[in-house]
This record gives sequence, C-alpha cells and structure tokens, in this order.
Amino acid sequence: MASSSISQWLTGLFGIDWPIIQAPMAGTSTPEMAAAVSNAGGLGSIGVGAVTPAVAGEAIRAFRARSGRSLNVNLFCHRPAKADHAREAQWLERLRPEFEKVNARPPASIGESYKSFVDDERMFSTLLETKPKVVSFHFGLPSGAWICALREAGIVLLGTATSLEEARALVVAGVHAVVAQGHEAGGHRGIFDPDAQDDQLGTLALTRLLARKLNVPVIAAGGIMDGQGIAAALRLGAGAAQLGTAFIASEESAADEAYRAALFSDAANHTVMTRAISGRPARCLANRFTALGAPVSASDIPCYPIAYDAGKALNAAAKAVGETGYGAQWAGQGAPLARSLPAGKLVATLVDELNRV
Repeated sequence: MASSSISQWLTGLFGIDWPIIQAPMAGTSTPEMAAAVSNAGGLGSIGVGAVTPAVAGEAIRAFRARSGRSLNVNLFCHRPAKADHAREAQWLERLRPEFEKVNARPPASIGESYKSFVDDERMFSTLLETKPKVVSFHFGLPSGAWICALREAGIVLLGTATSLEEARALVVAGVHAVVAQGHEAGGHRGIFDPDAQDDQLGTLALTRLLARKLNVPVIAAGGIMDGQGIAAALRLGAGAAQLGTAFIASEESAADEAYRAALFSDAANHTVMTRAISGRPARCLANRFTALGAPVSASDIPCYPIAYDAGKALNAAAKAVGETGYGAQWAGQGAPLARSLPAGKLVATLVDELNRV
C-alpha cells in the first residue's frame, strides 16, 4: 500500500483530518490541549499513566466537554517496581547534598507513587466505561485478555516500539498501529526493558525499518517539529507523525514558566538521556538534575517509578526556594525548533507547512 493510502486509512481509523498526533507527554499534556488539537483536525492525547483512575476519568470528561472528536489516552505498562530498601536509602543519601542546597531534607523513604496499567484493574474499567477512541501503551503491553476486551469495545490500540523486536511483539498482541519512537524523542523512552541492550535507533531509520517489515501502519515519533518533518516521515512510509516537544510551549500546556523559559534557552541545544530523575531512560533539557545523573550507574538508581518519588520531592523543595533546575523538563532533540503557539494554531501551521511541502 502506498504511504498516502496508509495515511488516509489511518486518519480514517482515528476519525481525524490530518496525520498529526499530539504526544501525551506526562507533565505537559492537558485535556484543553488535547481538545484544541482534535478540534483542529489532529488527534489530541492525554497521558494518564501517572494518575489515579478517578483523575483519568475526570480528564476524559474534561476533554469531552470541549470536543466531540477523537481522543487518545496513554497508559504506562512498565514492570511493577521491586522495592530495594538498601538501594533506595543509598540513593536518598546521594541526593542529600542537593536537598541541603535548597534548605531541605530528603524524604525518610520513597515508594511506588503510581501503579503500572498492567496491574490496575480500576483503570482498565475506567477505559471500558469511557471508551476513548484510541488507547496507547508505553513501556510494553497489558494482558492479552485486556487487549481483546479493549478491541471488542471498539477502541483503536497503539503501542510504542523502539526496535523491530518490540514492534513485532505489539503486532502479535493485537495493536492496530505501532508508534516508532526514535532515540531523539523527548520524555520517557518506550523501551520494554530499560536494562536490555538498546540499539538507539533514530526516528528515520526505525520508521523506515518498521514500514518495510510490519503489516500494520507505523506512526513516526521523535524529533519531528514542523510540516517538513511530518512530510519526511510520511515519505518514509509512516501513516502519521506524533509530536510532543512541539506542543510544550502552547498556551494549553501544563508546563510552568521555568520549563518554557528553559525550552527557549541554550539548554534546548543539549538534551540529555537520563535515568536519574525517574529511574527509566528519558530525554530532558540539560539542567542540574541531568548533570547530577551523568556519572551515576543505572544499578545505583532505584526502580521506576520509585526513583521518581525522590526526584519529584527534590524538585518541589527546590521550586519552593526559587530553584528550577531539578525539574523533569522533558524535550526531544528538536527542541531548538520549538514555537510558542496555541495548540490549535500550531496544528493549522503544521498542516499549512505540510501542504506546501
């Protein structure tokens, strides 16, 4: 099938006008942003992997109060964390000097602040009750029974892959399309096993590889910031492109002023893949936390999301005294191309650029 036909089939499946998907980046995506993107003809997304089922339900209802169009709801399917009290205590001691710099103390203990979707039956029930048009999985997959149930409910399923092996596992499990996440992408790397070999394939190579090898549509993700990038992904065989960093500076984003300022600073030219903030590899704007994590071995960092519990505590303590360099300021390698536009206007701009290409 020609790439143009794939794109048309995929947009029809999603119920959208343009092959543009707003990535559900945790910490920045909001129902308001998702609604603006969907109302402009793209596919708006919200990330609910780090919230309770009740909050997820509220976010879906908030979207529907603003839009009658399609919505993508993203879940984290990581391996449930294994507590290691000795390693967690050592990590808190390593962070103690950073807490002291902002006149604070590290918490007495840290733990799993949110559940993986693979263990969250209440979240599964929330999805069946609310029936968003699209549900996407990051870090892996839920059970086959849950996938069947979601498909039978008429929900379109996506899964993130960073390799051909992961992509094939997603197809066998029953997803409708695969998100090809290149190493350039901002936020958490979707790799199934963060301790396994990572070939760090870029978006272009991975997109072309999956488009050639899979019998389902591929969605390119990572480093795409404008219509020219979308066009390149479509020419490589993708059916759509997913953009996250491009939407961080939109007025509907939940990014705070420090995050927005960092995005338009020199830090955007030096994004870093780090595990120190959350316990899993994630691409972030260069800041104090990424510098802190640079020399640290992965084996010294607690499991995800237990490490994130410490990272959030440090960021909160620092922000309380005006220090913003410890935030999870996720961004991809395309960050220097960011634009400050309302989400709907950004979609219109992307469409105009795509059409001109």
